[in-house]
Amino acid sequence: MLNIHNLSISFQGEYLFEDITFKLGNGDRVGLIGKNGAGKSTMLKILSKELEPDSGQIAADKELKIGFLKQDIDFVFGRTVLEESYEAFTEIKALEAKMETINQQLAERTDYESESYNQLMIDLNEVQHQYEIIGGYNYQGDTEKILQGLGFKREDFNKLTDTFSGGWRMRIELAKLLLQNNDVLLLDEPTNHLDIESIIWLEGFLKSYTGAVAIVSHDKMFLDNVTNRTIEISLGRIYDYPKPYTKYLVLREEIRTQQLASQKNQQKQIEQTEKLIEKFRAKASKATMAQSLIKKLDKIDRIEVDEDDNSVMTLNFPVSITPGKVVVEANNISKSYGEKQVLSSVSLMIERDAKTAFVGQNGQGKSTLAKILVGDLEHKGNLKLGHNVQIGYFAQNQAEYLDGNKTVLDTMIDAANETNRSKVRDILGSFLFRGEEAEKYVRVLSGGERNRLALAKLMLQPFNVLIMDEPTNHLDIKSKNVLKEALQRFEGTLILVSHDRDFLQGLTSTVYEFKDEKLKKYLGDIDYYLEKRKVDSLREVEKRTVVKEQPKETKKQSYEEQKKLKSLNNKLSNTESKINQLEKEIKEIDVELATNYDETVAKPDFFDKYQAKKDELARLMDTWETITIELEEYA
Repeated sequence: MLNIHNLSISFQGEYLFEDITFKLGNGDRVGLIGKNGAGKSTMLKILSKELEPDSGQIAADKELKIGFLKQDIDFVFGRTVLEESYEAFTEIKALEAKMETINQQLAERTDYESESYNQLMIDLNEVQHQYEIIGGYNYQGDTEKILQGLGFKREDFNKLTDTFSGGWRMRIELAKLLLQNNDVLLLDEPTNHLDIESIIWLEGFLKSYTGAVAIVSHDKMFLDNVTNRTIEISLGRIYDYPKPYTKYLVLREEIRTQQLASQKNQQKQIEQTEKLIEKFRAKASKATMAQSLIKKLDKIDRIEVDEDDNSVMTLNFPVSITPGKVVVEANNISKSYGEKQVLSSVSLMIERDAKTAFVGQNGQGKSTLAKILVGDLEHKGNLKLGHNVQIGYFAQNQAEYLDGNKTVLDTMIDAANETNRSKVRDILGSFLFRGEEAEKYVRVLSGGERNRLALAKLMLQPFNVLIMDEPTNHLDIKSKNVLKEALQRFEGTLILVSHDRDFLQGLTSTVYEFKDEKLKKYLGDIDYYLEKRKVDSLREVEKRTVVKEQPKETKKQSYEEQKKLKSLNNKLSNTESKINQLEKEIKEIDVELATNYDETVAKPDFFDKYQAKKDELARLMDTWETITIELEEYA
């Protein structure tokens, strides 16, 4: 399907990767891993032909269709969610426009017996046939299914995309990609903006996908559930094994251990041979043997051990000044977005040095309360910050606030003040932006590198309360561990919004669960919280939240409702039967027109009867839609 041979690319004179070779075939679900800046997103851009490599070839099957989900997307404003999603069907939309043009011409003309009119009818039949073959009559239903799978509700379909956040727009882009009949899917951080339900739905979709998939992700559970192969990019090379992420790590460590043992044994043999050579050189009678041993030594294929990139950022969060005993006191806080109530009369008190986790399903108000605490959102109720409280805030979309036209260094200098401007280079170095790395423009940084830069900027301000909303998005696994260790050392007050159990373990001692506009407090760590909820993971908590919030399924219907429901189902069945019959009759007439036009149109009142069937079909479709909407009320 895709053959990648001796691929190389460099930036500013340094190779990102060099002479890389691998294949992608049907059924391959590859997890593309590596530290931030290793070249994962660059590799996807090359495979999608968005970026040209310096050297190497990519051989692909003829007419291979590749879909690419990027981290950064551009939207055309003024379209509804459905309209934007329908952009996936360029061929279908073109055929629809063609059919509309032909039908308009047919409606305006009266020369029914002319050759040109006959040709129009033939053209219409061909277009309709092609339209049916490529799924023209199914694409709207398929679109709605995919959108609902990704978390959209029916009432969202006709809203403008302008009104949705970047995360929800990313879901629309993902929906378009999944709707296209692509042979290869390239997904760059697809789970960053998805809630648990949508992630689980996407996992199911990808596991049943027959083409090839290459995924860049730092979500270990997602990679383990979806992938069957792992390719790691490290220090310009790749390591390719037919295992999902966790099994790959174990296998690679085993191989590395074997390489080290083999290298050690080989080194012993080499040292023994060198000693013999030195010994034999001293004797003329042994000179021939010494030469023979030297040649043998030259021919030895030296065992190499896979290099490991252990460079990680250095991170410490110093506390500015000591605040009062109570740092945050919130009473009867409420917040709504239009008609959607998110928080309703919630109260909480956070004391100095407390370590707190906010957990719960997306859309339950975790990020909203975090923004209220830092003063970014208006709200109802009373909020009081304690004496000497200085808040450091890392927003979920922190990296979006960075200016792409500035360099890394300029970004930091502009954010610094007179007291810490001289430390900017040192701070950047500790975040792995050393030397020429600091001169890079922000727009060329990977998602993880932008997150690192946003963390570096955070170090330029004094704080004693740290609020972090999903700080691990885009961060590679080693960087996540460094961040976790730094937060464990942090001596101030910490509030963490996260759905990552591994990350939260050992970090917090209080958990607030967000559900149904309210908060519930658990006086323990994340494991204690999960134990109390009788589940093994945050995934199950968030999934169960959705299941429990579907009372319609258990609602008992009255006799009248049951009677009405039965009547509607009967009507729907009869209507569908009539629609099927009419569609069959119209199709038969279309075939007659295409094959035997003169005799067909010569029949008495042919066109009136033909049009009457089409009008009846349109009326039945409207009836079907009305009945379906009524039935949804009883679902």
